[in-house]
Amino acid sequence: MKREKIHGFLVNFEDSLKNTGIYYLQYDLNPGAARTFFEAARNESQAHFEDDHERRFTLIYNRSDGTYNLESN
Repeated sequence: MKREKIHGFLVNFEDSLKNTGIYYLQYDLNPGAARTFFEAARNESQAHFEDDHERRFTLIYNRSDGTYNLESN
């Protein structure tokens, strides 16, 4: 499991997601658009989204330490 800061949010993810979901959140979306997914995950415990290639992901908020997990669906 890797950890990276994206727009100020710490995200845990498997290495296989580096060039898909992580790239999408960090580079394809503008910071405001990405922030909406982080806020939704914090408020609802998770947020579902898909990238430009219709790959599906879930961003899960970890209340215990304030980090997020990114999972591929």
